[in-house]
Amino acid sequence: MRVAGTLSWIELKLLLREPVTVVFTLALPVLLLYVLAQVFGNTPDPEGEFYGGAGPLDYYTPAYMGLVIASLGLIGLPVHIASYRERGVLRRFQAARMPVAAIITAQLATAFAVTIAGSVLLVLLARLTYGVHWPVSWPGVVAGVFAGTLTFSAVGLFLGAVLPTARAAQGIGVLLWFLMMMVSGGGPPPEALSGVLNRIGTALPLQHVVVAIQDPWLGRGVNWPQLLVLLGILAGCAALSGLALRPRH
Repeated sequence: MRVAGTLSWIELKLLLREPVTVVFTLALPVLLLYVLAQVFGNTPDPEGEFYGGAGPLDYYTPAYMGLVIASLGLIGLPVHIASYRERGVLRRFQAARMPVAAIITAQLATAFAVTIAGSVLLVLLARLTYGVHWPVSWPGVVAGVFAGTLTFSAVGLFLGAVLPTARAAQGIGVLLWFLMMMVSGGGPPPEALSGVLNRIGTALPLQHVVVAIQDPWLGRGVNWPQLLVLLGILAGCAALSGLALRPRH
């Protein structure tokens, strides 16, 4: 436990030294929310056709919590893990008989710490600046954030394990982030997308994270099917990561 705690602190400091990760996790979701606030305000659509009848900012605040989570899973962790592979750090961990559980715990602790910091910053600024409503169900939101962070941690580990270099991981991660943002609930509302774009969004993990957080936030209850989908993605990516990172003799 002591080893995991020390390693977690080191991993957190290393991750926060990556400017791209800091921008995409802490700054860009807030900036996007402020831009949307100036364009749409927070008045609900009178016909309820878009945003599920909620105000645009009440709709997008939980969605952008999903963007915070996706930033770590698509950019932060893949770059970090790929860099470790490039520089032989993982091999040195194995040679030093560093417990695998300590390494995994450190990565998860880092992901949760940054997710909590980014989400709290986003929600507080949205609440103080634009009066965004608090969630109807805090436990449901926490469950969505927890499942989403675990899932995208597994996605990030998988990408870091299979992408050849840290530079490649960063480029592909940024591309995937913008793609998911646009079709998975962080850009135009799903009701405004074509059938093809809706199907693409549904196939990507971010949409499931967004809905799992949005539904309890807006009073629709815990979305258990979405949480189960996230657990399935988590299990699949974790298994593939284990195969990709398995020591080769």
